[in-house]
Amino acid sequence: MKTFMAKKETMQHSWYVVDANGLTLGRLATAVATLLRGKHKPTYTPHVNCGDYVIVINADKIQLTGNKWDDKLYRRHSEYSGSLKTVAAKDVMKKYPTRMVEQAIYGMLPHTKLGDQMRRQLYVYAGNEHPHASQKPVEFVVKA
Repeated sequence: MKTFMAKKETMQHSWYVVDANGLTLGRLATAVATLLRGKHKPTYTPHVNCGDYVIVINADKIQLTGNKWDDKLYRRHSEYSGSLKTVAAKDVMKKYPTRMVEQAIYGMLPHTKLGDQMRRQLYVYAGNEHPHASQKPVEFVVKA
């Protein structure tokens, strides 16, 4: 038997909608990252973009366990000395309601050119509406 290797031309990309309302951030991110990478498919090939398009709605209604709204910190640095900026999760959610979901998912994807292609297949929206109805996305239920 020969090992199956998918090619870019033969891959079929589906569209999924994930409702983040009431879901824990990490569990949501792992499920979406699996869809984006294509690891749920039997034709998964590591060096080919096998993943599907994913639309995440209600990103502003995610849950964090414990005291993470106050204790979880997002840091950024411009490489200049003394320029470390730290923001708590609750402040990030107020100012940029989709950023926490995007960063959690991006961190679970490869940090390569292939990972960049996978990131372009992710669409995150704070509200219940999205402009991708013409793609006829299928609802994907994440187990809580």
